Amino acid sequence: MSFQNKHVFITGGTSGICLAMALAFARQGAKVTVLGRKPEKAAQAEEELRATGASALAVLADVRDAAALDAAFTAGVAKHGPIHVLINGAAGNFPAPALGMSPNGFKAVVDIDLLGTFNACRQAFAHLEKPGAVILNVSAGQAFMPAMLQVHVCAAKAGVDMVTRVLAMEWGPMGVRVNSISPGPVDDTEGMARLAPTPEVKAKVMNDVPLRRFATKDEIAEIAMFLCSSKAAYITGAVIVADGGHSLAGFGMLGSNVL
Repeated sequence: MSFQNKHVFITGGTSGICLAMALAFARQGAKVTVLGRKPEKAAQAEEELRATGASALAVLADVRDAAALDAAFTAGVAKHGPIHVLINGAAGNFPAPALGMSPNGFKAVVDIDLLGTFNACRQAFAHLEKPGAVILNVSAGQAFMPAMLQVHVCAAKAGVDMVTRVLAMEWGPMGVRVNSISPGPVDDTEGMARLAPTPEVKAKVMNDVPLRRFATKDEIAEIAMFLCSSKAAYITGAVIVADGGHSLAGFGMLGSNVL
């Protein structure tokens, strides 16, 4: 799955799963632009990416700000040319019961995850290499399985998957594929540190996964590369679940131990 000289732009790409994706694409010859909000994380990510030998650029913007996003895309395209792959991974999360969550807390996650995904897709469209461009939105199991303490994420990610499906229909005739990837529990990530903060909770969650382990960030990155490659050229509008079977029996009681 060579991405030689392809421009891959990743929001939320300065840390976690999305940085692992950025590094994987860079090792396959891609020119990589990552977007984040924190200057120190952006600088470190750019350094890691350049260490692979790839051309790399880190840009700063808040995905809730369409104008700032447009400037970031313009900067990325100025360095690396039209965008062949856009991955939308910027996200927010914190566990909280609905009665313990403020309207602003709910809005913050919906604005980052859902509005941010739409903003990035919309602002990037003019910069995509068409036909042939691919958009991959990072979703989550909360999009289709209700989970306690996650009402904001459930609402936001369900919206992300619908954005994926609608854009696949509208932009398919112009040669743009749009899919979602829905990772399950992934080891060594900030998200799992928040949702499984103790060894006991982590062990319980792992026991609920049929494969009895968490994914690695590199495994999720490999799936992302496949979906963005020519090997997946006839896949669009799909939500690809990569969770080790975690969602098969439902995880609606996740978080009940702290209520």
